Amino acid sequence: MTLTRNDLWSLEQYAEKRAEFRTEVLSHKQDRVVNLNDNARLIFEDEMTLRYQIQEMLRIEKVFEAAGIQEELDVYNPLIPDGDNWKATFMLEYTDIEERREQLSKLIGVEDKIWMQVTGHDKVYAIADEDLPRQNDVKTSSVHFMRFQLLPTMIRDALNGAAIVTGCDHDNLTIAGFVISENTRLSLVNDLQAATLN
Repeated sequence: MTLTRNDLWSLEQYAEKRAEFRTEVLSHKQDRVVNLNDNARLIFEDEMTLRYQIQEMLRIEKVFEAAGIQEELDVYNPLIPDGDNWKATFMLEYTDIEERREQLSKLIGVEDKIWMQVTGHDKVYAIADEDLPRQNDVKTSSVHFMRFQLLPTMIRDALNGAAIVTGCDHDNLTIAGFVISENTRLSLVNDLQAATLN
């Protein structure tokens, strides 16, 4: 699905609903965050998380004109899962500036080494930063946008309750596969559509 202007509140409406909606979104996101280690995490996006992001951007920038609203929709809509994939924001977080600089220089290419796996199937490596490159020859970015594209058989087994594993194969961020929590699995399964098996 994609979000349209009709799915959004006006700035005035959002001001009234923001506190309640923010609480709802934060609760929802708890089951969509996977910590790979103390410094690396995946935040799986969906219609609700991105609607919140859009509303917040419109609020901060005080955007109310149709063209400006559509611009935000065009930025965030590609991050909504399509029914046969998972989409996530990958974040590398270091509080110390020097440590961050050092680690990002060691982690060039990490965005291509993050993987998800439906038990019984091959690893699915992230397709990263389809909108624009986020690394250079010196360092990687602290934020990447990822798509994990699933085969129909993977979707079928995920919908039927197969465990979901994640990890990273980068030389400087080796994370052996671990099973995500049941709450997160159930949340991610909601992103998948059985219709894709037809």
